[in-house]
Amino acid sequence: MPSVCNSLIDDIEDMVSAQDLTPNERQFVRKSIVPRARRRKEQQVAEELEADSIIPGTQKIWMKTWGCSHNNSDGEYMAGQLAASGYKMTENPAEADLWLLNSCTVKNPAEDHFRNSIRKAQEQDKKVVVAGCVPQAQPRMDYLKGLSIIGVQQIDRVVEVVDEAVKGHSVRLLGQKKDNGKRLGGARLDLPKIRKNPLIEIISINTGCLNACTYCKTKHARGDLASYPIEELVERARQSFLEGVCEIWLTSEDTGAYGRDIGTDLPSLLWRLVEVIPEGAMLRLGMTNPPYILEHLEEMAKILSHPRVYAFLHVPVQSGSDSVLMDMKREYCVADFRLVVDFLKEKVPGITIATDIICGFPGETDSDFQETLALVERYRFPSLFINQFYPRPGTPAAKYEQVPAHVKKQRTKELSQLFHSYNPYDHKVGERQQVLVTEESFDAQFYVAHNKYYEQVLVPKTPQFKGKMIEVDVYESGKHFLKGRPVDMARVLTASIARPLEKGAVSGLTQEFGAPLQNGVHVGPPLSTSQPWRLDREALKMLSVGLILLSLIVAFAVEKLQ
Repeated sequence: MPSVCNSLIDDIEDMVSAQDLTPNERQFVRKSIVPRARRRKEQQVAEELEADSIIPGTQKIWMKTWGCSHNNSDGEYMAGQLAASGYKMTENPAEADLWLLNSCTVKNPAEDHFRNSIRKAQEQDKKVVVAGCVPQAQPRMDYLKGLSIIGVQQIDRVVEVVDEAVKGHSVRLLGQKKDNGKRLGGARLDLPKIRKNPLIEIISINTGCLNACTYCKTKHARGDLASYPIEELVERARQSFLEGVCEIWLTSEDTGAYGRDIGTDLPSLLWRLVEVIPEGAMLRLGMTNPPYILEHLEEMAKILSHPRVYAFLHVPVQSGSDSVLMDMKREYCVADFRLVVDFLKEKVPGITIATDIICGFPGETDSDFQETLALVERYRFPSLFINQFYPRPGTPAAKYEQVPAHVKKQRTKELSQLFHSYNPYDHKVGERQQVLVTEESFDAQFYVAHNKYYEQVLVPKTPQFKGKMIEVDVYESGKHFLKGRPVDMARVLTASIARPLEKGAVSGLTQEFGAPLQNGVHVGPPLSTSQPWRLDREALKMLSVGLILLSLIVAFAVEKLQ
């Protein structure tokens, strides 16, 4: 019996219907053709016109993204390309013609939400295209049968896949980007994108990692380490500031491993990026595992002390037990993690260290868990991501003897209680801080800003503060936030050297592609002739509409003549 993948079209270039004639058959048929007049029935004409009226690039698309900032960056790029190609991105799933679902494979609940969204779309007769780590890692899952898939390194071809999906075809692009046999970081960084927040640019500096953690499913999707060249990353940052961005997030599966595959390292990249950050803008470094940051502690301390870099680092420890870390194949011990934290706390006073803990990993004993509690008690992390262990299919840890579910829940609860027993920001009340305002709070009551240590500071919703660096007096603290009152007559610093794009506008079109777009509609001067691919698509749409109208006229004329 053929596999699921074999029953689908592997690539757009191979798209030939099983009912299509071969070249020899077409030549034979031509010889037997006898010209004759025939009468078309109105119903046949209507059916043909209806089939021809599916014009890719005119539909509405709703996109949902789960997971990390890397996945969110991929989603922004896919949305930008679709909007630049004429599709209308909508925030209303009910009115969309197609759902683009960008998945996360880290935990079971995220995949459950993804699977349920596919089912819901199918129940509503929506076209569906899936992307992200779930279909990349397991494209043969039963619930993915018949669906079009965009691989994590194929996001630059999202328009092709969606074009075919709206026509009812199933296409799967899961290959790797390579140059002379060497794996690349992924799609180009200069593609059009729609930023979820026009003030924040998310830049993926590499994909994949060098580890083989026994619980990790993301490795199956993102693969081994592949880094982008420094020049491309610096240019992407520079272009972002020209579009009004005031904050850059660097992301990847492991930022600390950056450059090891291309003969460079993370500090080299960061020093180059600092050179192009304008006054009042900030850089936030993403997650790094302990083994690779250990080599660069001195340089990292200097970079994190730079006034335009947040003194913030996310270093997942996952467990306070060396025994558990060994079973996880994390390639470091608790002492290594402590060295990183202690060194940075000494050299970068006030630095925020965020970390992750997995509760109930297979083989974790009560003694192991007590070591984890002791580690958290020692450092009292202001930001702690607590995860109950979920066995992911296809990972070695899924085959280990599991900790009972009730024990995992109890340990998760106990660690959460410890985390909520202390208030990390109480001593900040009364301080005067400089903060960068970038977004709105979830309850829409405040603007959200961050101070030098990437601590969340809530400020009044004064429109002129958005995208600005302001001074505030801290008057209240909570478990996860501070509240600040703007200082009268204090300097308000505009970080950006350009006006930010409107929400929903397409980035990356200003120079190469012309004026920015708002949901696929130009909000500036007409497109120039330097955009042949876009002009071709627009011309194709106009030609298709013209042909439909012409067919109607001809059909009407034939009926009259007969």
